[in-house]
Amino acid sequence: MLNLRYQAQLFCLAVSFFSRLPIPSATPYSDERMNRAGRYFALVGLLLGALCALLYAWASHWFPPQIAVFLMMVFSLLLTGAFHEDGLTDMADGIGGGMATERRLAIMKDSRIGTYGAATLVMALLGKFIMLSYLATETGLVAALIVGYTLSRAVAATLIFDMHYVRESDTSKSKPLASAQTMPELLFLIATGVLVCLIFTPQLTLPLILGAVIFRMAFKFWLNARLGGFTGDCLGAAQQLMELLIYLIIIASVNPTGGIHG
Repeated sequence: MLNLRYQAQLFCLAVSFFSRLPIPSATPYSDERMNRAGRYFALVGLLLGALCALLYAWASHWFPPQIAVFLMMVFSLLLTGAFHEDGLTDMADGIGGGMATERRLAIMKDSRIGTYGAATLVMALLGKFIMLSYLATETGLVAALIVGYTLSRAVAATLIFDMHYVRESDTSKSKPLASAQTMPELLFLIATGVLVCLIFTPQLTLPLILGAVIFRMAFKFWLNARLGGFTGDCLGAAQQLMELLIYLIIIASVNPTGGIHG
């Protein structure tokens, strides 16, 4: 019973860190607990995806699909405080605008948005709107949201396991989660991401898992080449980019001209 209570408290901490949802005020906090809460990153994604799916289901009864998708995206940004979008923007500015690792990290810490970050954010949000609007017309949006929100966060969180955290500043928003990840925590993240994919047929589940593995390997290699490791912004960027890739794979399965059929 004590362990279940502890795990519930860790989940609440993960919810409070990755979203704007309220948690019990008496939830204990420490850097160690916050670090252990990272195992629930994907599970928080499942919760957020379910809430967004419910909002879309409600809105679709009153508005055309594109309007319902737009309202759902606004709701999603409010739920997370644009937490991951901010990471994607900062990473694009830093890696796009800096020639050396130190300069890239300095730019990423700057709260101002540059050309690289603005262009990346616009394209990411526009791409998400277009793909989700397409899925809405194919009656596959709810499942796509659940898988997209969950699997993308599972992939992003696993980067902590075998990558070096390159930002030592105590003010870093992700430092409490950046300590060493244990093998059981890694396996829990992987299991959460894989199990949620099973709502699709095996013909789609396998490409999703394969896409996640390839993306993680490629993104890890790319980050190591440019930063020598990862920062919290990179985790947010990984989540956003992986989510877009998930939607692309799902669209390929429902598109009659595509090569994947689920």
